[in-house]
Amino acid sequence: LKTAVRLAAEKICVERGVEKPEELSHEDKANIAASFQHIAFRHVEIRLGRAMEQAQKEDGIQTLAVVGGVAANQELRKRLDALCTNRVEPWEMFVPPPRLCTDQGAMSAWATVERLMVGSSDVAEGHEVFARYPFSLSTNES
Repeated sequence: LKTAVRLAAEKICVERGVEKPEELSHEDKANIAASFQHIAFRHVEIRLGRAMEQAQKEDGIQTLAVVGGVAANQELRKRLDALCTNRVEPWEMFVPPPRLCTDQGAMSAWATVERLMVGSSDVAEGHEVFARYPFSLSTNES
C-alpha cells in the first residue's frame, strides 16, 4: 500500500509538471491521503467483517470495542458503526471518548474497567490453554 501511495504521488507529479511530491498542492496531498485512508479502512472493514461473522457464529459475540489511537479517527468510527449496525443481527459498538484515545495509560485503564464490568479475566483455570506457535520445528524432542 505504501508503494501504491508513492506511485500515485509520482504519477500526479508528472500530471502536474512538478518534480517531487513535496511540491504538490495541499489539495493533491489531501486527496492522496484520503485515498490511502479509504483503502486502509476498507481493508479493516473486510477483515473485521469476517472476524465478526466468525466470532458471532462460534462464540455468540455481538459486541465490538474500538480502542487505542485509531479510535480517535471519526471516519473510522463512522465506518465501523455502519459495519455493526448494518448486519442482519446488529452489533453493539463501544468506543471511548476521543480525548481518551491517545493516552495509552487512560486507554489501558478504560479497557480494564470494561473487562471487569463484564467479568472478563485472564485467569487460565477453567479454560483450555494451548500454544499457538511451537518453539521448535522438530516434533521429536531429545
